[in-house]
Amino acid sequence: MKRAAIKAISSYLPAGELTNEQLAEEFGDVEPSVILERTGIRVRRIAGREECASDLGVAAALHLFESGSIQPEEIDFLLFCTQSPDYLLPTTACIMQERLGLRTDCGAIDFNQGCSGYVYGLSLAKSLIETDAARSVLLITADTYSKYINARDKSVRTLFGDGASATLIGASESETNLIGPFVFGTDGRGAEKLIVPVGGMRRPFDDEAMIESEDEQGNRRSPRNLYMNGPEIFNFTMRTVPLVMDELLRKCGCSLDEIDYVIPHQANKFMLERLQRRLKVPAEKFHIELENTGNTVSSTIPIALESARREGRIKAGDTVALVGFGVGYSWAATLVRIV
Repeated sequence: MKRAAIKAISSYLPAGELTNEQLAEEFGDVEPSVILERTGIRVRRIAGREECASDLGVAAALHLFESGSIQPEEIDFLLFCTQSPDYLLPTTACIMQERLGLRTDCGAIDFNQGCSGYVYGLSLAKSLIETDAARSVLLITADTYSKYINARDKSVRTLFGDGASATLIGASESETNLIGPFVFGTDGRGAEKLIVPVGGMRRPFDDEAMIESEDEQGNRRSPRNLYMNGPEIFNFTMRTVPLVMDELLRKCGCSLDEIDYVIPHQANKFMLERLQRRLKVPAEKFHIELENTGNTVSSTIPIALESARREGRIKAGDTVALVGFGVGYSWAATLVRIV
């Protein structure tokens, strides 16, 4: 039976760096070692002033093509997940189609999903493959949150980095799922807990959007900057992700012991360590690795998946649980078998 499967993954990180030493010098009230201990991050990769999400995504896709996994003319559909598109319109995926040299009879769409976006993208790709709508799907994730962040807001500047990934999804013969089942969830009551308030049609840019204010912790931002209510995001994660994992195991008809590896969205070390203990997953089976990237939003899971495969932590035949959660609130989980 034809099943959708992950065939290859490539990633790309921009050249710019923001180190803990730089942050400590700028903020003046925190040590580099404290930032590392709290976040698990030593270096964040930062896109250049003229470098957009499409540039990062194209670079990741070119790495995938250079690997020999597939050629551009063989791609039937491009899925692009980003919350920092080049323009409000046209669709950034259309621009990337031309830049990558994909066929003009190739489908191309954007979807704005953030931290759960990679898992959502896998579900879309699986549907395209297993309904014969496409033979080869290119799923690209890329975000440049750094462009939304106020330089004097350490609540988010210490966490987020920029990055991209490109995943090839194609068909394989298998009697069992190679991607899936899926668990999805949404709670729009959390929309204002992680948000860029200004810039869309609800509240366009105006003079007030440039006015900065300072919160009780000394973080400065304006309505055009990224805002995150860290405690609320933490509580949401601790409350929701264990239920999501339980539902995924129920749908799979398996126990946690039967899953070889768990890759959650790489938010920050503090959150992930507590989540690992709450889920009762052995530390060696739970991925925490954002030291040299920061939280790259939609790209954290594929970057981690590529890294775990390259370093031998997972191998062909292993089953890996992927769990995305965050902005929205939105969450999604799936099980993939490594081929």
